[in-house]
Amino acid sequence: MKQLILLRHGEAGFSDGVDFQRQLTLRGKESLHRLGLLLQTRGLSVDRMYCSSATRTRETAEIIKSYIPVEEEIYDKEIYSASLEILINFLENTPAEVQTCLLVGHNPTISLLMAHLSDGDYRGLSPGMMGVLELEIADWYHIGMNTATLKEILH
Repeated sequence: MKQLILLRHGEAGFSDGVDFQRQLTLRGKESLHRLGLLLQTRGLSVDRMYCSSATRTRETAEIIKSYIPVEEEIYDKEIYSASLEILINFLENTPAEVQTCLLVGHNPTISLLMAHLSDGDYRGLSPGMMGVLELEIADWYHIGMNTATLKEILH
């Protein structure tokens, strides 16, 4: 059984210019540090992380990585404005040996992905919230609608 962790970036401030460069607020960072401590007490480790290359998602990933080991990191600008299909494509191409995958992204797509993979009920992830899903598949290329069970939402 595979595990997929979907994490919406932490709370970000407003920008004078480009949305892509928005940074986390102090409150957003503090919230992520609390989440990181919780994950650390659970002994979580991640085999592969996909992360948007936007500033706020990279900052989110750095904070979480300070609490849990992440074996492989892939940052991609395409995740920033990804459709549901694009996010599924990233996951479908995950190597079979990856057991736990973390995807750090943006709403509304990260919440849509969680609903699509699990029971179809949309639960909007607030900034810094994480959905933990267990996938009822042997290989990532089988990922799709209703192939996962939402185990919990953390923040």
